[in-house]
Amino acid sequence: MDKISCIAIDDEPIALSIIAQFCERKGGMELKVFSDPQLGLEEILRSRPDLVFLDIEMNGMNGLGIARSLPRECCFIFTTAYIKYAFDGFELDTVDFLHKPFAYDRFSKAVDKAILRIRHLRNRRKEQKIIVKQEYMNVSIPLADIVYMEAMENYSKIFCSNKPCTLSRISLKKLQELLPPDDFIRIHRSYIVAVDKVTGFNKSEVHVLGGNTLPVGRRYVKDVILRIGNILK
Repeated sequence: MDKISCIAIDDEPIALSIIAQFCERKGGMELKVFSDPQLGLEEILRSRPDLVFLDIEMNGMNGLGIARSLPRECCFIFTTAYIKYAFDGFELDTVDFLHKPFAYDRFSKAVDKAILRIRHLRNRRKEQKIIVKQEYMNVSIPLADIVYMEAMENYSKIFCSNKPCTLSRISLKKLQELLPPDDFIRIHRSYIVAVDKVTGFNKSEVHVLGGNTLPVGRRYVKDVILRIGNILK
């Protein structure tokens, strides 16, 4: 398995230092640490890491709120001194709950659980495909490659990472029916985007991998906020 990308958010520098030491000892983990919760959340939404280590009670922001704003594909592990939050954590589908102070062996077991989930998610995305017609040929497109789709009258253009776009005689509505709803979102009557390819957003536009900026239609704003994150501050 390739290295897993990780972000740790904790307002205690000592706690971040321990996580960094444990990640280095575990191996195969690329870690960024943030003592400012807001900056950490912004980096998560930008870089889409595989795994997040998240404290709960921090100055200025609650870790439970951050967990609710994480991209769907992000696994996360709570690291906190407050055992009273354990039930809330598991209700949010956390991989594990590390009660401070925790030893390396307990940390390693939690990471192993996360790796199993990450591997499953990666394999699922790699295997999923859609088949569309381009001219007179059936074209198979892996879902993991799709960045966004654009309506053009009775056609749709499918833009993929590192590949030429595919022009198919299929409506965007019909195309949306072929897609897993957890992984794609309609942001405009003319655009659907892959949630994990979003690099930034606000109420009027979405930025996607590759540098393109797409408009958000008025009727889709609430869904964008709920699905991609809380952008109303």
